[in-house]
Amino acid sequence: MSEKKQSRGPRGGMGAPGEKAKDFKKTMLKLGEYLEPYKVSVIVVIIFAIVSTVFSIVGPKLLGKVTTKLVEGLLAWYAQTGLLTDFKYIGRMATILIILYIISAVCSYIQSYIMSKVSMEVTYKLRKNISEKMNKIPLNYYDTRTHGEVLSRITNDVDLVSQTLNQSLTQIITSVISILGVLAMMLSISWIMTAAALLVVPTSLLIVVGVVKKSQGFFKEQQQYLGEINGHIEEMYGGHNIVQAFNGEEDSVLKFEETNDKLFSSAWKSQFITGTMQPVMMFVGNIGYVIVSILGGYLAVKKVVDIGDIQAFIQYMRSFTQPIAQLAAISNTLQSTVAAAERVFEFLEEEEEIPDNEKQIKDKDFHGNVTFEDVNFGYSKDKIIINDFSAKVNAGQKIAIVGPTGAGKTTIAKLLMRFYEINSGKIYVDGIDISDFTRNELRSMFGMVLQETWLYNATIMENIRYGTFDATDEQVIEAAKAAHCDEFISALPDGYNMLLNEESSNISQGQKQLFTIARVILANPKILILDEATSSVDTRTEILIQKAMNNLMEGRTSFVIAHRLSTIKDSDLILVMRDGDIVEQGNHNELLAQNGFYADLYNSQFSEGEE
Repeated sequence: MSEKKQSRGPRGGMGAPGEKAKDFKKTMLKLGEYLEPYKVSVIVVIIFAIVSTVFSIVGPKLLGKVTTKLVEGLLAWYAQTGLLTDFKYIGRMATILIILYIISAVCSYIQSYIMSKVSMEVTYKLRKNISEKMNKIPLNYYDTRTHGEVLSRITNDVDLVSQTLNQSLTQIITSVISILGVLAMMLSISWIMTAAALLVVPTSLLIVVGVVKKSQGFFKEQQQYLGEINGHIEEMYGGHNIVQAFNGEEDSVLKFEETNDKLFSSAWKSQFITGTMQPVMMFVGNIGYVIVSILGGYLAVKKVVDIGDIQAFIQYMRSFTQPIAQLAAISNTLQSTVAAAERVFEFLEEEEEIPDNEKQIKDKDFHGNVTFEDVNFGYSKDKIIINDFSAKVNAGQKIAIVGPTGAGKTTIAKLLMRFYEINSGKIYVDGIDISDFTRNELRSMFGMVLQETWLYNATIMENIRYGTFDATDEQVIEAAKAAHCDEFISALPDGYNMLLNEESSNISQGQKQLFTIARVILANPKILILDEATSSVDTRTEILIQKAMNNLMEGRTSFVIAHRLSTIKDSDLILVMRDGDIVEQGNHNELLAQNGFYADLYNSQFSEGEE
């Protein structure tokens, strides 16, 4: 039974703004565990953020005093009582201001540096844990999820957590300190003016909350349609030959334009609504400045406050509304971040494969005998697809597994290599239960050649050497010769050093298959699993591949998953599968003589070939 085909589009996009976590508290505690080793650094960041913010807050008050001295001197000069400006005092205040602003800037730089380092180390640890987890999760996890969804947890979700730790955490600290500090400074100047200024705060908060709430839905739509359009482009690009062959360009373009229109609509609405916050806030803020200026002028005339205090107060008002808007925006980002972190932690908490047996198998000369005893298996417990499967395979035998699509042929191979755990029964290799091997030990005895070749962006030499990394160049070339691909490799540009592109589209399908056979020959395994690989190549290349596979199978136990029955006539044992059961066993002639299911399959293929 072949694996479920996965969608390749990045459907599982980054957490959209406004998306909420299922368990906010639990996720924050888990995130706190990752920050625990850096608590000293975080405390230092908080201290420097407070110092930086406090020093920047003091500045307007001192500037107000300088303004008051200048105004008093000018008034004295205007009244012809002499120039009374105290330039020494102004110079002293200016020096103090410069020192304060320098200290504030240095503290801000240090806390940003430390927090960047902490966030990158936490991100590194998260990605490392995810990478290790990926190798421990059973394959059925990936069978039920798209590639994009898994990739999103490693990239987008972790990036969002990193970005929030790096920027939003310090912003929260500075915003809170700014609000409290500015409020204290405003009260120190005049409680009457402060009360008047605070009248505009509820209006500002209502505007911020309204804008954020209104834009959340559009941001969610934007992320959804962005994922859809990216997935569509990737799918259409990956299969552009098929799209053109079946004249699907128009339909593809229409679908793209439909999704793109939705993306455009949600994107401009979200950006427009968010963009209205600043001008509206400025308008409300300006009304506040008018009220404070009129009230301040009145209080200055009454000698309740100084002129410089009015100037300082207006600066504080401007500084007061900004952190409120920042906190509103951060709260939305924080929700998305916790939702992203929750998805990461959900992945890290997924059930893992059964741990490897710790008992060591002493060095043994393995031959490749395989025994199945009453094996039962189902991808889900309520649907068993392999029922009481038993078979005995001697070392060096060629075993063919045949049957219609979905009969369970590939599943047998996956169970043999412990890609999945059996529900009941036993599988032995040379008399040892496969559960007594570590997975690495077990899989090192196997070599696989599948229909779908896997090559990666590296040289031909590196691709053949994959899995046998300590092999010399000479050994790689010998394996290539045994796989009948040395001759055409030598004719390629750069030969064995030719770089394969990401999709390996700069070589033919047959060449890819021969490379994978050379890779298995180089690994020199005891047992082979071959999924017939000649269905999509020309006759000449098929002959080459068949010769290479014959070389590969010589002296080795081989399980051949066969689709064309004419290729497995010489098999020592043929297992005929239907609906997860072995319905017939025997060699080719014995099975034909039974005139059963195998004979029907063979005769139908033979008749089709004759026609």
